[in-house]
Amino acid sequence: MNKKKLVALVLMVALMLTGCGKVAKLKNGEEVVAKVNGKSITAEELYDELKTQGGATTLTNMIDDFIVNKEIKTDDDAKSYADSQLKSYKQSYESYGQDFSAALKSAGYSGEDDFKDALITEYKKKIVTENYVKDELSDSDIEKYYDENIFGDIEARHILISPNTDDDMSDEEKEEAEKKAKKEAEDIIKKLDDGEKFADLAKEYSDDEGTASKGGKLTVTYGSVVDEFWDATNDLKDGEYTKEPVKTEYGYHVIYRIKQKAKPSLKEVKDDVIDDLVQEKISNDTTLQTKALVALRKKYDLEISDDKLKSSYDDSVNTALTATTNSSN
Repeated sequence: MNKKKLVALVLMVALMLTGCGKVAKLKNGEEVVAKVNGKSITAEELYDELKTQGGATTLTNMIDDFIVNKEIKTDDDAKSYADSQLKSYKQSYESYGQDFSAALKSAGYSGEDDFKDALITEYKKKIVTENYVKDELSDSDIEKYYDENIFGDIEARHILISPNTDDDMSDEEKEEAEKKAKKEAEDIIKKLDDGEKFADLAKEYSDDEGTASKGGKLTVTYGSVVDEFWDATNDLKDGEYTKEPVKTEYGYHVIYRIKQKAKPSLKEVKDDVIDDLVQEKISNDTTLQTKALVALRKKYDLEISDDKLKSSYDDSVNTALTATTNSSN
């Protein structure tokens, strides 16, 4: 049973228990919701059964929806996220010839607006999680990330020699094309050793159409290029070029380092460092949203008065944290 349908059932039972609606009653005052072959099923029995069949999860979802909507306003970013996600889901269903409206109804949504509300709540849970992680960051976390991941941009030139391969080639043919590309890159390094100009060689030989006409010139930023390219460029001194071809997924590179800009101060990039660090931590620890929501429920003084639901809630939280911790290891 999906969440929204289960919520509807729980609410229906709650209405019965508060005396709303016209229902039959037993002599002891208990309200009857159904009869079968002389057997009466009371609202209390139904409620107790629902508690054991996802009741704590449904209750938690209702609580979380309430508190995240109090915690985070529905701003333009939230609406834009919901619109983008809705469009993506809709296009995906329609690309397979499926009825998106029917899929929404099957999932318990009354229509696109109802689904958008759920997407906005999903967005707010994401923001709540990010805020929780930010609050947990220490100065040492930020400084360590800055030291290890922030560098000055490097002005460089490169020559790319791509193996001439295609999917129809045999493994032997691909291997031969790789050897040929590497040999060509090695020959270019020999030309550099003989005093030929890097920019001229880049214009003549490089397969990188975006930089060849500029003599191979580019700005290398940490995180914007593949690791092998960054590592090789960062290891060079200003005015040096690689003495061996650098292999990446694109082929073989010969790299010349012009100069590196000064590393920006922590103050200049602190906001970016925090944002990057938060996303890294969320990617590496799938328990964080659960932890964030648990902390938020405590902030809003959550009290579960029903013993069965309280026990089930505690179990579900522990299970979620254990499961997500294991999956992130």
